[in-house]
Amino acid sequence: MSDKSKKLNTEAYKGVRDFFPADMAVEKSIFSIWRSVAEKYGYEEYGASVLEPAELYRAKSGEEMVNEQTYTFIDRGDREVTLRPEMTPTVARMVAAKKRELTFPLRWYSIPNLFRYEQPQRGRVREHWQLNVDIFGVNSINAEIELISIAYDIMRAYGLKDTDFEIRINNRKLMNYITRDVFGLDEATAQKVSKLIDKKDKMKPDDFTVALMDIIKPTIQDAAKFESVFDSFLTVLNSKNFEEFTSHLPQTKEEHVGLKEVRETIAGLEKLGITNVRFDQTLMRGFDYYTGVVFEVFDLNPANRRSVFGGGRYDDLLALFGNEKVSGVGFGAGDVIARDIMETYKTLPATSAPADIAICVVGEQNIAYSLDVAQGLRAKSTRVSVDLSGKKLGDQIGNADKRGILKVICIGDEEVKTGKLRVKDLKSGNEEDIDTGSL
Repeated sequence: MSDKSKKLNTEAYKGVRDFFPADMAVEKSIFSIWRSVAEKYGYEEYGASVLEPAELYRAKSGEEMVNEQTYTFIDRGDREVTLRPEMTPTVARMVAAKKRELTFPLRWYSIPNLFRYEQPQRGRVREHWQLNVDIFGVNSINAEIELISIAYDIMRAYGLKDTDFEIRINNRKLMNYITRDVFGLDEATAQKVSKLIDKKDKMKPDDFTVALMDIIKPTIQDAAKFESVFDSFLTVLNSKNFEEFTSHLPQTKEEHVGLKEVRETIAGLEKLGITNVRFDQTLMRGFDYYTGVVFEVFDLNPANRRSVFGGGRYDDLLALFGNEKVSGVGFGAGDVIARDIMETYKTLPATSAPADIAICVVGEQNIAYSLDVAQGLRAKSTRVSVDLSGKKLGDQIGNADKRGILKVICIGDEEVKTGKLRVKDLKSGNEEDIDTGSL
């Protein structure tokens, strides 16, 4: 039995947030930026349930995601269910379900609520809202260029300059080519190496070197060959730029599609005036479904040491639903880091008042009349808050002022009798008569 006398804790569940009105105003502002930029490019909004079969993420995102980072449970129907940790598998499922009815290319976006069981820290919580933007049915690198352009425009809408952030790109085809073809690692080892590379920037150099050695050494019996492969691989991974990186590859490197896609993406963005882009061979993106270009956007301010956006190409995802392949490119951008960035650069919007006019009522007998006046004003698209507290007039005016409402109408017996009302501007002190007959 529960102890009904025990007081409940007022704190939210660890890692999630309550949105009081001031916080919600910021959230709405972030969502407004996302929607306006996405729709500027012709993208349509969609939505879906927060619940998905767990097998969707086992197949699309990997066992590690389901076993370590999700809220997964057995429902009353003995089904394994997961609170969605990301949106890409869901949108792929939706497109696969209606593929024959849809007109391609598709340009879709969504702002879903996502859940991940991870250690809360600055910029990372267990529940957040995220913009997801995806384009389906474009095989060329132009899809990547468009998606990165959207991410760039959103960063500018946050209030950042080009010198405040950078766009980092890599290519999964290229990294598969390096690990498997150039250095001869088997598929299982290459996958382990890829996941380790994805964590490289978060590790101490010596720790990364030891971890990489532990993965590769058991697969190469000859000591001399291991030393040669390991040293060469580490040299490639530590390259400082694209030119140095390619110089360590075989002479046939110019023919590799992954390299061409990186070059074309950077060149295409530069033609659009987006020049804060650089190649990063350690950028892998953790999900197993990426097949080509991957990219992330990073704020360069040390206060926000993490990715702001992340995405890439996933051409095989729909095929896993039994459909023929449909090319897809998408990215996600979280609300937590968006707010952190806008706070850092002092670009958060000023809190707006909840109403344009506050009606202060003197005497309960005048409430009905005040509500009628409010309805007349609302019919003219004026936001009106009626004070129903019964407090003294001075307190009601003071309350309106604290809430940021700039104008008040005071209604008492005289106003009801004569029908003459005045709107007072609390900031300037100016007063204006209004005609109640026209309401």
